[in-house]
This record gives sequence, C-alpha cells and structure tokens, in this order.
Amino acid sequence: MAGGGPGSFIGPVHRMAAELDGNIELVAGAFSQDAGKSKAAAQTYGIDEARAYANYEEMIAAETKRADGIDFVAIVTPNHLHLPIARAAMEAGLHVMSDKPATANFQEALDLKNIVERTNRLYALTFTYTGYPLVREAREICRRGELGAIRKVMVEYLQGWLTQPLEKMGQKQAEWRSDPAKSGIGGCIGDIGVHAFNLLEYVTGQPVKKLSATLRTMVAGRALDDDCSAMLVFENGAPGILAASQIAVGERNGLRLRVYGEKGSLEWYQEDPNRLQLKWLDRPDQTLHAGSAFLSEAARHATRLPLGHPEGFVEAFANIYRDFSHAIFERQERPDASLSGSVCGIEEGVRSMAFMERAIGSSKADGAWTALEY
Repeated sequence: MAGGGPGSFIGPVHRMAAELDGNIELVAGAFSQDAGKSKAAAQTYGIDEARAYANYEEMIAAETKRADGIDFVAIVTPNHLHLPIARAAMEAGLHVMSDKPATANFQEALDLKNIVERTNRLYALTFTYTGYPLVREAREICRRGELGAIRKVMVEYLQGWLTQPLEKMGQKQAEWRSDPAKSGIGGCIGDIGVHAFNLLEYVTGQPVKKLSATLRTMVAGRALDDDCSAMLVFENGAPGILAASQIAVGERNGLRLRVYGEKGSLEWYQEDPNRLQLKWLDRPDQTLHAGSAFLSEAARHATRLPLGHPEGFVEAFANIYRDFSHAIFERQERPDASLSGSVCGIEEGVRSMAFMERAIGSSKADGAWTALEY
C-alpha cells in the first residue's frame, strides 16, 4: 500500500476490503513519507515493520527483489501522487489498484493510459459504488433493454461535511482535498463528482457526448470548487443532470441515481443500497432486494450474505478487489487475461478526468456547451 498512514480514512477501508475474501494480504507499505509514521502504521496494520518503507520508491525497489514480494500496489494517497506511484509500480512489473480519480489532471490520465498499454500491467480504479450488487443489477437491466431506450438520467451526490472551512481547522482530509497542489484541478468535482459521472455511464452504458457545467466555491477563501452542477447530453441524444455538492447542510453521503426509459425507470440510493426501485409503464412497481435468487449473475456474484442481511460500503469495495484478484490469478495462467467488465480501469479513468476538465472549462466559459471528446 502506498499511503494510508496515521489519520487516513481510506487506507483502512482498502485494507479491510482487500482482505475480506482471503485472496489478498497486506504485507508491505509506504504508508507515510515520514519513516516513523510509516512504521507506526505497520504496527496498526499488523505487518512486519521491516516492510514499512519511507517512500514508494524504496518499497518498490525492495519488494521486487524479494522472493515473497508484493504482486500489486494499492494507491491510497492524495491525487497528485497517483501517476508517479502507478508509473513506478507498473514499470517495475507490478499491477496497480488506485483510488479515484486516476490522476490530478487530464493530461496525466492520458500519460497513464500510455503506461498501462506499454507495460501491459493490470490497472483498476476503486469507483466503489460499482461494486454494489444492485448497481450491477441496474447495469444488467439497462443492458438487456428492459427500460427501453434511455430518455433521461439524473444523478446527485450530496454531502455537507465541507460546509465550514475545515481545511483551516486542522482536518487532514479537508486540507489535502482543498489544496490544488495535492488534489489537482478539481475539488468537489474531483472528489465526488467523478463518482456520479462514472456511475451514470457505468449503469446506462451510454457515454456522455457533451455538457454544460457550473462550478462554485461557496465557502469564502477555499481554493477549489465545493459545489457542481452539470447538464448532460448522452450519445443517444437523451438529456441528463448531474449535481454534486459538499456544502449541502444535513446531507451525509447522498448518492442517488435515476434512469428513465421508454418502458420503465429505476432508482438506486447509496444510503439504502440493498433496494433497487423499478417503475413500469404498464405494470406494477417493483422493489428488488440484494441477495434475491432471481437477480442477475452479476448481482449474485457481488453478494456474500443471504437475503435480508444488509451489506454495504466495505463489501462493495471488496467486490472490486475480489474481481481484481481473480484477474491477477488469471494472468498467472494467461498473459493476455484482462479485467472483467464489472471493474473500472484506465478507460473509465481517462473519461472521468476528461469530464472533470471539460466541466471546469465549461464553467469558466459561463456554462458553454462543451464536447466530451479527446
């Protein structure tokens, strides 16, 4: 693991998710750029302090020389380090699982794509919500054409935790997310807006063709956006709406997706993730429950517990890691093995960074319609 040292939120989540199914074990890490903090983190994670390194370069150099060295690197650092760590790992022959967004800006994402293709290493992104069973069921419903032609898509991701300037109050997570040198070109749009964008394309299978966006910084003195709205047009001509905010007082982790087709519609809400609502033009509404035997194979594969036993964020995260581990095992047998279609990789990483850059450009041009092409 690169990152995930003292005070990290996402590092322990990665560790729990990776190890949940017994396919993966955390054995080494450059948890902090402070050698002492890195060793302290190793104690917390229960790994050998001798395999806690002061930086990722040292970790990769040492681990690739060991007979029992690491197979892949999980990148859980602030965004500005995603590209250099991924590059170093893949050029050393290691696979990579990275936190989103892929990089700090769009050009870096293109550079990373070239590295992935040149090294032929597996690269995946933890777009966590794609790991939920009923998100995968919603994806299957859209791909089977059950809703008919998609006519409108709405996604919102609303949080309230940055309503106050926490970055000026010593809150570590707020500090780096509000710092362009560490977060990259986007604030709210890069932290949660890319999740919303990825989710609507992942489920509908419809790529966004163009957008008109407005980004705002509502908290005085903040360097990056904390609120974002965008109108979208999909490749089939359908309209869409995306709203993301981290200054929506009272909201917790309000990710909600609604897809409207000719024959029916679906709705999924992250804070109630084990239900998928379906509404039909000519028959009664339905509520699908995670764990049901009649769900698609993709949804059943992503469920560990019997019907009625709630599964949540860590399990969704773990589904991505489990699918990634299966791809690594397959690589040991077939050099051309690739990620399953349920796991987001470099293509989704590039598209999400293109979305972010085009949205920022559109906002600076007073919401001008901008093509999402590259």
